[in-house]
Amino acid sequence: MRKMWKVFTRHHALISRFINGLYPSQCPICGNLPDVFAYAPICSSCWSQIKRYTGPSCSICALPFSSEYSRTCGNCLKKRPPFSQVIPFGLYEGVLAEAISLFKFHGLRRLSQPLGRWLLDLDIPHSDAVVPVPLTPKGLRQRGFNQSLLIAKIIAKKIGKPLFMDTLFKVKETPPQIGLSARDRQSNLKKAFKITGDLKDKSILLIDDVVTTGATVTECSKVLLKAGAKNISVITLARAGMI
Repeated sequence: MRKMWKVFTRHHALISRFINGLYPSQCPICGNLPDVFAYAPICSSCWSQIKRYTGPSCSICALPFSSEYSRTCGNCLKKRPPFSQVIPFGLYEGVLAEAISLFKFHGLRRLSQPLGRWLLDLDIPHSDAVVPVPLTPKGLRQRGFNQSLLIAKIIAKKIGKPLFMDTLFKVKETPPQIGLSARDRQSNLKKAFKITGDLKDKSILLIDDVVTTGATVTECSKVLLKAGAKNISVITLARAGMI
């Protein structure tokens, strides 16, 4: 028994050293030691700061407002988007933004589970299918996973609806959207997506990790509607303020 315990202890120490070598030993928010592997390197205290945004926002695109008396933003009034609504969990700032960055750009795909579970607290509208925003084949090879697909799997399982992984494709390599204006982002994504299959009369939940200007979900929604979809609701982890 003592020998077995020594072997277990030695293996446990090796695993701990391996994990500590893979992940930073300090929380990037507060500098304390991570104390829950599921959230690491973010500590549980900082993780608990992630809250659902309940402040004023556009009823269509979810752009956050400073005034609670506004209902629809100027862009949506000027030209209504092809999607019915954007439903975000939070704002793209603070701990939530840091967690999404670690998940998306640093390969911590296990963060999809705790992040995805936040979305289950949302008032998810009726749908017939769940569709993730896709990456190009090159983008998928470089990142190793599609962050929107990992989140979409959690939602589809929870609501008991089919996950359409091979319906919406990104077929055009586009420059990074970071730093581009809203107009340039829209132009950047023209003819970037295509559909295979028939979506006639289906209500679609379109899943993206972050909505910034809405250019990506707008272009995706256009091709989904063209393929026969009845309406599209966008579910996202975070909504950024307009650039």
